[in-house]
Amino acid sequence: MKTPTFDTPKEHSPFSMSDAIKHECGIAMIRLRKHPQYYIDKYGTNAFAAKRMYVLMQKQINRGQDGAGVANVKIDTEPGTRYISRYRSVEASAVNFIFDKINAKYKKAKKIGGKKVLEDAEWLKKNIAFTGEVWLGHLRYGTHGENSIETCHPFLKQNNWRSRNLVMAGNFNMTNNEELFSKLVQLGQHPKEKTDTVTVMEKVGHFLDEENQRIFDKYKHQFSNEQITQLIEDELDVVRILKRSCRDFDGGYAMAGMVGNGSSFVVRDPSGIRPAFYYADEEIVVVASEKPAIKSAFNIDFKEIKEIKPGHAIVINKDGSYTESQIMPAREKKSCSFERIYFSRGTDPDIYQERKNLGKALIPQILKEIDFDLKNTVFSYIPNTAETAFLGMIEGLEDYLSAKRREVFLEGKPHVGDLDDLLNFRPRVEKLVSKDVKLRTFITNDTDRDAMVANIYDTTYEVIKPGVDTLVVIDDSIVRGTTLEKSILTTLDKLNPKRIIIVSSAPQIRFPDCYGIDMSRMKDFIAFRAAIGLLRDRKIEQVLDRVYDSCVQNPMSSENFVKEVYDAFTDEEISDKIAEIVTTPEINAVVKVIFQTVDNLHKCIPKHLGDWYFTGDYPTTGGTQVVNRAFVNYMEGKTVRAY
Repeated sequence: MKTPTFDTPKEHSPFSMSDAIKHECGIAMIRLRKHPQYYIDKYGTNAFAAKRMYVLMQKQINRGQDGAGVANVKIDTEPGTRYISRYRSVEASAVNFIFDKINAKYKKAKKIGGKKVLEDAEWLKKNIAFTGEVWLGHLRYGTHGENSIETCHPFLKQNNWRSRNLVMAGNFNMTNNEELFSKLVQLGQHPKEKTDTVTVMEKVGHFLDEENQRIFDKYKHQFSNEQITQLIEDELDVVRILKRSCRDFDGGYAMAGMVGNGSSFVVRDPSGIRPAFYYADEEIVVVASEKPAIKSAFNIDFKEIKEIKPGHAIVINKDGSYTESQIMPAREKKSCSFERIYFSRGTDPDIYQERKNLGKALIPQILKEIDFDLKNTVFSYIPNTAETAFLGMIEGLEDYLSAKRREVFLEGKPHVGDLDDLLNFRPRVEKLVSKDVKLRTFITNDTDRDAMVANIYDTTYEVIKPGVDTLVVIDDSIVRGTTLEKSILTTLDKLNPKRIIIVSSAPQIRFPDCYGIDMSRMKDFIAFRAAIGLLRDRKIEQVLDRVYDSCVQNPMSSENFVKEVYDAFTDEEISDKIAEIVTTPEINAVVKVIFQTVDNLHKCIPKHLGDWYFTGDYPTTGGTQVVNRAFVNYMEGKTVRAY
């Protein structure tokens, strides 16, 4: 494995899409399986784990730029020695800020003991923070509530018994947080907050305490308390703790934790909604939310990186042994397809190909919409993550042209027009849209948002035939439609095209997400607003009252009543209504909107079938209850999230 330098690179901007959405979050864990001296001797660095944790977090910075945190646990320290260290930050470049502080610890060691102590793992472990064997990192996108250092993971539950200390971080949302909170109260606890992060930690912490007590009771008549403490640390059954803790959870999660004795774990929800990958060899076990981060940090092949199975946990014991153990019965796998469409880095070879396939799958719809007039059509994309789907779209056009040439030249089928033109024709490709200002419009308050959105894009002039050309511009997804309406269409219309066709590589987003993505209010979805508009146009608004009554009367139902809002309309009718909504009076061009079909989505991303935001088919009962509650909130004018 190559050793990366510990220099601090420049922070790169987050991935962008026209209607940027947020999600929780990114995790990274490293467990050294050998004595720290081993890594100093072999790799010539006393910061082997620190350097790699830095890379893991920087390579997942797309998953969270509102805050970050890193915690470290030292194994088998002497009493009186600090063995858990943690830094959290909400600075603009939080990861760099944290690792600058960690790096300062190593500089301090040199100042205290000279160069010689930098090669002495035992001295470092005893005297310098962040020199332990277990590392946990977290990157946060703040979806709701305040963005403060107190909301940053990892969270810490402290105790004077080492094996009762718990550090946790995760990428998750729980749909049944109220129920979990009530169960903690019934146990006699008094949780300080109702957030799902605190609730989850207290739940795991409760069963960690019970596991400690179970082992203590087992040995209390045979050994002294001091001896029992060591036995507890050696025998702690993390799998048992997780099985008891997770059985009431309803949500999407990849949760990571470290116990004060050095045990650690990453557990994944039974539907595999949130991502988690791992790599292990004789030296380390590493877990992250994305595969490219692991590859970059440890210079390994993608094929060596494994996915944690749904309902399973990677559990690393105090002695460094590890297992992938089943915690909960696995359900049908419904991994979040938005991870593949947008969130995760496209440097993952599978994701890269999937995004290209999404672009290619749209070709029949595009050709039909432009009446096969490629000569007067220009193709482009919304930067930056739509670029890969755009490449797939162009490949699809090239395939179409190759097939046409084959039909004419090899099969003798008739062709209208010059054969030389057919032979030499290439799709017209231009970069028409540029993100001109780095503005994070999705965390701007509603009052300021429109003014900011109008200025974030610029265009390339004098490449379009005015009044003649059709522009086909692809984006990852259309969520709210705000940026489309306020900025993109206005920008493109300045080129005076005859028509503008906006293409989404994702299907219509119709329903809230409650498993980690910040898409929680019905009124935010332009597809929902389009359906409401169609109901009113056709004077069948009574559907809304009927759905509302069903939701109110059956709050614990596992049936998604909100689907009825869309049932009367075809996908095309909703797409046309969306085009009507986003076309302001100032737009001169004819505007059309094309969305990916759900069938094509599944063909392009066959192993990640989580599609509840498109179809309303939630993998858990809690998810279905959330969508019904979200509709009730809409009808009652409430703007709170439904979970």
